[in-house]
Amino acid sequence: MIPFNHLGWFFKYLGPVAYPKGAIEALCDFLRPVAANAPLLDLGSGTGVLSEFAYSCRKDFAFVALDPAEGMLKFSPEYVRTHTARAEALPFEASSFEVVLIGEALHHFQSPERAMAEIVRVLRRGGRLFIYEFDPSTFMGRSLCIAEKLLGEPGHFFAPEVLKEMLEKHGFFVSVNRYGWRYTIHAELN
Repeated sequence: MIPFNHLGWFFKYLGPVAYPKGAIEALCDFLRPVAANAPLLDLGSGTGVLSEFAYSCRKDFAFVALDPAEGMLKFSPEYVRTHTARAEALPFEASSFEVVLIGEALHHFQSPERAMAEIVRVLRRGGRLFIYEFDPSTFMGRSLCIAEKLLGEPGHFFAPEVLKEMLEKHGFFVSVNRYGWRYTIHAELN
């Protein structure tokens, strides 16, 4: 297993470089129609890199970050309320969030299906889900998947079409944007 609890400093400073400019712009577009002061959950947040990108787009959200590694969360921005927990058992009431963000974390979830059920539970009807991931159908994505599995990680990497289908089964309307070996999912809960 990757010792995330001891690597917060590393991900805080090097994590942002993994995001292509187009994906950050897509996040800003994705957040534009969301109401002011909406509760936003950064799931598998690590050091809060995706929250920081969202904050650069809109500062008027109620930011919440959740990650199982306290050592990552201690590097979260001060405007983010943090929780130590797993995506498969979210410590929030039903319909608590207007937006859920997942950046480079879905492949670390122990049970992506269980996590999706939890996301649906805590997301309000009409709520929005943004996912940034690596595409295992590309050479670079496949290489990352192999490397993570060798390091003992779950390595649940999904091709964009497969993840789109999974989300649609959970009641989402989904669109995909590609950035070479990376992609974003923009989904809205029906």
